[in-house]
Amino acid sequence: MSKEKVVRTIRCTVTSDKMEKSRVAVVERLVKHPTAGKYIRRRTKLMFHDAQNLSRTGDEVLVRQTRPMSARKKFELVKVVREARR
Repeated sequence: MSKEKVVRTIRCTVTSDKMEKSRVAVVERLVKHPTAGKYIRRRTKLMFHDAQNLSRTGDEVLVRQTRPMSARKKFELVKVVREARR
């Protein structure tokens, strides 16, 4: 049997493109509150590597988990799914 490594891919929205070859993105999810029963919006910020500087703020991108490139940067850009209006 061959054991293939499962790579995590996440769809997220770029929030900052002020760095060279690095971007910050936000993943939004809904979590049900344990006692109130309401759904709460939760956000997770990710830093990812964008070697060609393809993505811009507002773009929806697909990133995949990779080896740590720095203390906070552990993802890399796969593709730009949808570009934001400019």
